[in-house]
Amino acid sequence: MAVVITTKDLTKTYDMGSTKVHALQGVDVSVSENDFVALMGPSGSGKSTLMNLFGCLDTPTSGTYILDGINVSTMTDSELAEVRNGKIGFVFQTFNLLPRLSALDNVALPLVYSGMSKSDREIRAQEVLTQVGLGDRVDHKPNELSGGQRQRVAIARALVNNPSIILADEPTGNLDTKTSIEIMSIFEEIHRRGNTVILVTHEPDIAEHAHRIVRLRDGKVESDVRNENVITVDDPTHRYNQS
Repeated sequence: MAVVITTKDLTKTYDMGSTKVHALQGVDVSVSENDFVALMGPSGSGKSTLMNLFGCLDTPTSGTYILDGINVSTMTDSELAEVRNGKIGFVFQTFNLLPRLSALDNVALPLVYSGMSKSDREIRAQEVLTQVGLGDRVDHKPNELSGGQRQRVAIARALVNNPSIILADEPTGNLDTKTSIEIMSIFEEIHRRGNTVILVTHEPDIAEHAHRIVRLRDGKVESDVRNENVITVDDPTHRYNQS
């Protein structure tokens, strides 16, 4: 498999007035195409900072970040936005949906910047909403949907541009156990379809769905191992499927 993400000696320091916070301190990570990676670590370990750098939402203080063969470490904000819109889909813990827009319009929103016609945007948004099991909820606004349904809308929005990489920051953090498992089944399907999936989680049960677990501590990679006991939602021995 081709390598899609490579970081070399990546650092990120935040200047907080009289003090400096060293969020990342020399991180070396590579992620291959169609990998499924969980980033774990205690609060303040640097996992969300690393995710923001992966997603081109921020730039490193030093070091190198290669995304799909492109050195994005030194890009301008507008160049980063172009890369981000073309290659990466984001899913956040708090959904980040616009409350006055329907599910369909929330999902279609990223396509506005692509020059696609309104009718084509709506057709594509309908497709991905159907893919995540919400084909019958397209006209509902966020406050008319459950937490799990709102996260499905957020996942559909992340998929609408056909990105190769899906980044999810605590995607089950606001959800109950049953709903969390339903959401993980969607990420498993996204991975099966060929996407690279990277998620931040503090929940071991959620991390067990990933094929690889990278643990961070104090801004450094503490361990990076393949998961030999991957849990899948459709596995009949899965403990959540047992009554």
